Amino acid sequence: MHGMINRALQGFIVETYGKDVWAEVRSVADLRFDEFEAMLHYDDVLTVSCFEALTRIVHQPELSVLEDLGTYLITHPPLDPLRRLLRFGGASFAEFVLSLEELADRGRMAIPDIEVPEITVRQIDVAEYELIAHWRLPGIGALLLGSLRAMADDYGALAFLRFVSSDSGGDRLNIVIHDAHHAEGRNFVLAEATL
Repeated sequence: MHGMINRALQGFIVETYGKDVWAEVRSVADLRFDEFEAMLHYDDVLTVSCFEALTRIVHQPELSVLEDLGTYLITHPPLDPLRRLLRFGGASFAEFVLSLEELADRGRMAIPDIEVPEITVRQIDVAEYELIAHWRLPGIGALLLGSLRAMADDYGALAFLRFVSSDSGGDRLNIVIHDAHHAEGRNFVLAEATL
């Protein structure tokens, strides 16, 4: 797993639960270093071990922690470049949802060796979408659920998102946009004005 993904997990643990919990996670997962390096690659076993250690230590279900991690990736101020990169997907939340099929290619353009889930989106009607995500580690649906809820808020959209299922065909989410302009979204401009 790419070090940037592991660094995001580490940052989430420290920011959400504290440095003591990170130290305990490192101990339980038998990490032989203090922190992940962003530009290195790590065996998937280390990522999974850290995550499983966290859920045991904080006594929370895996899907709940993954959803919180997804929200953290979008809302944590130091990760604002990720949110801004995602906002290039469309002027509205609906356009953004449809653009998620291009996420893997856009991610690889930014960081050529990063692992990004493959996503397909099917528009059911004018306001409803089905999203199917494939990734080599389990739980991508819950992580996307948290991220997409945060992105709906970012756009100011009122949307209902739910995890439908997980099987060999991928993790499925259902997205219904009730009001595209429910609230004022976060400020986003493509470029700063020049003087």
